[in-house]
Amino acid sequence: MNLSNTEIQQEKEYLKDTINVIKKQISYLGQELYEKEEKIMEFKKFIWDSKTDMDPTEMKTMINASDLEVTLATYKSKHLQNLYRIQDHPYFGAITFKEKNDENKIYIGITHVEDEEKNKYLVHDWRAPICSMFYDYEIGKAKYLAPEGIIEGEITNKRQFNIKDGELVRVFDNSINIDDEMLQEVLTEEANDKMKNIVNTIQQEQNAIIRNITDNNLIVQGIAGSGKTSVALHRIAFLLYKLNNLNSNNVLIFSPNQIFTEYISNVLPELGESNTLQTTFNDFLSSNLNEYKSVETFTSFIERYYKYKENNKKLVTYKQSDKVISDIDLFMKQFLKELKFDKKIENHDFELSVDELNYLLKDRYQKLLLKDRIDAIADKICRDFYKGRHTKKKQLISLLYKSLNVEIDLKKIFKQFFKSEIFINSFCGNLEEYEINNAVNKKEIKYEDACIMVYLKGLIEGFNYRGLIKEIVIDEAQDYNILQYVLLRKIFRKSNFTILGDVNQTINPYYKYDSLKKIANVFDNETAYLELTKTYRSTPEIIEYTNKILGLTFVSAIRRENNRDVLFRTEENNLKELLVNDIKYLKKDNFTVAIITKTDDEALEIYHILKDVIVDIDLLDNATQKFNKKMVVIPSYMAKGLEFDAVIAYTKKDNKYKESEKYLYYVTCTRAQHQLIVYNQS
Repeated sequence: MNLSNTEIQQEKEYLKDTINVIKKQISYLGQELYEKEEKIMEFKKFIWDSKTDMDPTEMKTMINASDLEVTLATYKSKHLQNLYRIQDHPYFGAITFKEKNDENKIYIGITHVEDEEKNKYLVHDWRAPICSMFYDYEIGKAKYLAPEGIIEGEITNKRQFNIKDGELVRVFDNSINIDDEMLQEVLTEEANDKMKNIVNTIQQEQNAIIRNITDNNLIVQGIAGSGKTSVALHRIAFLLYKLNNLNSNNVLIFSPNQIFTEYISNVLPELGESNTLQTTFNDFLSSNLNEYKSVETFTSFIERYYKYKENNKKLVTYKQSDKVISDIDLFMKQFLKELKFDKKIENHDFELSVDELNYLLKDRYQKLLLKDRIDAIADKICRDFYKGRHTKKKQLISLLYKSLNVEIDLKKIFKQFFKSEIFINSFCGNLEEYEINNAVNKKEIKYEDACIMVYLKGLIEGFNYRGLIKEIVIDEAQDYNILQYVLLRKIFRKSNFTILGDVNQTINPYYKYDSLKKIANVFDNETAYLELTKTYRSTPEIIEYTNKILGLTFVSAIRRENNRDVLFRTEENNLKELLVNDIKYLKKDNFTVAIITKTDDEALEIYHILKDVIVDIDLLDNATQKFNKKMVVIPSYMAKGLEFDAVIAYTKKDNKYKESEKYLYYVTCTRAQHQLIVYNQS
């Protein structure tokens, strides 16, 4: 709805006043922090110089006072940075909310702005409880959950703003209609090198996930382009705002690869928060397996299937299965039952018989993990024979391990499992010795073996609890098997999880979920399953084509533009000419372009064909961390989570995507926002 000239002028005046307040606060806070930093340094120097003259109580009081000053300064410094970031675009929306006879206009932005002289908030942080109504309600009755309870009232107006460089470019009144003008405007923008925040266009179904603090764990099934990753990052920003004693160092994101990590690196800073800890599952495995120099990456694991034609598919499928978990549990139960001391230990200070040792191992300390049992026995010997001194403990532990009937060596136990009747019965066959040795006798352990090895290690030594991490986000959840979730739950046992994925985008060829609901079995009852059913990424034409790949019918396309058909090419002897012409056609619209190949061999070949004729073209591989998104060549299994204005889906004529590879093909095609061109697949 268009505004009157008077209303537009009023909005311009409000914007001008708000920016003036922000600039004054930036100046004031900058000076205050400069002076405070000097005082803190002087205070710390005084404490250091006076330490010999103060008793412990005085010293503790002084240190606490210093720490409090530092904390307050850090908070003000963060707010100064946020004000500096928003000074030219302080808000993006507003609602007029009537509660009883009191009506207030609430301006909404990335961070709050307060006019302290008037004791009034000029802008509210989008995460504040009252701002949830901007995303959840149309004009009419509305409510929100405040600290004092549910506040009910009526939204009499909703307004959206486009502000650039301190100027009001556009303002209009709007409802929450999913096809609203601001959303369509954002969707028509070209893709960037980095993911952008969506704080001004968050939709109701997304907002429900972002602000959910009722459930400890969330499992989100979202179709391609539904904004899963954006929702996850905005949820982190909300939790950092909402929860006391939660900071960015308490949050860990599991990303599919380093390219994806780089791609999302701007979102949290744009929202006024520091980037959190991030890792890949491969790095997580490496940190828990010091027995190996390196762990195979997930991408390399997938490459073995598509590039090298893995010849042990049955074995890898078993290692990725749920059955391997119960088999290992049963194997370790039998292993520990048969484990015993078969030698006494003695020296000039004491002697313990085999029966005494086995009593301690099997009875007294039977509820402990094996490593803890040995540790407890060594502690007891120190107490009983060395008057509580533990100087001999390390030596005793080594002696106890040597006195057992089997060697406690992780690699040997791993090999023993694959020779056991439990494995043979489940796998329906024996493995050749070289197949078993191949898993343990190299510097780099295979991805699927590393998962099993970490699980075995945890059952023997205990799972390395990480108490610092309070919130975990897992993206591309469909590519993790149940064993991986079991590992994460055991290691981060007190953490809350936000798990996001799409069963239709599975690229793990050995494991497929019918529904992500299955993951809830790993967690407690405080787990909610939610769905995102609308896609904001692709045009209706692209959605229609990608639906056919998997036989989907439920996908809802939001974009309105509908003038670019999916194009098909058949390569003859003119591949270079075809590609160059298509790229020139796409570049006329300043599109970001990705040539997504089925394999990395194809990616390398295409890159070499084009590198001398296409400016600034980048080849993305497993080692890539930073890249120019304007023009890239990338294999299909590395494109997860990324999006581009245009995609050229390429595979050789004799290497078409098969029925068994349809999910990989679906991932490839759903990376496109505006234009999809398919080579050699029709």
